[in-house]
Amino acid sequence: MPNPPHILVVDDHREIRDALAKYLGRNAMRATTAANAVAMDAALKAGRFDLIVLDVMMPGEDGLSVCRRLRANGTIPVLMLTALGDETDRIVGLEVGADDYLAKPFNPRELLARIKAILRRAGQAPSAGGTLAGRRLGFDRWVLDTDRRTLTGDDGAEVPLTSAEFRLLSALLERPRFVLSRSQLLDLTSGRAAQVFDRTIDNQISRLRRKIERDPAKPALIATHWGGGYALAADVRELQP
Repeated sequence: MPNPPHILVVDDHREIRDALAKYLGRNAMRATTAANAVAMDAALKAGRFDLIVLDVMMPGEDGLSVCRRLRANGTIPVLMLTALGDETDRIVGLEVGADDYLAKPFNPRELLARIKAILRRAGQAPSAGGTLAGRRLGFDRWVLDTDRRTLTGDDGAEVPLTSAEFRLLSALLERPRFVLSRSQLLDLTSGRAAQVFDRTIDNQISRLRRKIERDPAKPALIATHWGGGYALAADVRELQP
């Protein structure tokens, strides 16, 4: 039998850590707990994990800073736990590279479902790159290497992409000049349905535009279709590895 997924639960509330560890254990997963960023770092050095459940509000280094640091050093999936109603934390969490978020208090069954959805995406051969896996694609003045997850400009400089930005750009490159609604993009990149007033995709589009547009205030590559969604307004060409 394959090894069960190993989840690292990082939360300063012992009751939440212990309860989640027990629940995940009852649902065919292994769980290790950490009370803060220091304990998390020690756990990461000592073992291998498939996903991190990370609380935003922690003493010392907070979850947003931790997530940003994790993204700069690797691609381990992160599911963030945020305070109920704090939309800013949720948006910023996704922008710094979290794969999903869940507001406290939460239903453990929903947490488990989201963890499984993230693990399915992470375990797919394309690794969030869809049918673009193993390819180098050129568009406008950019080249995306889907295996290395690098975006390189015509000047040779690499532009770092968060996991969320990589998935969003991949979804657009797979369907050039095709209008994708916010709901479709959210489903393609996060595996979840959009909620009323969900601005996740809008914020991710804005961040991606700041990285690839010559003038983000007048975007030419990622076009907005009012009432419809977004589309890549450029041809995509296959390049040799």
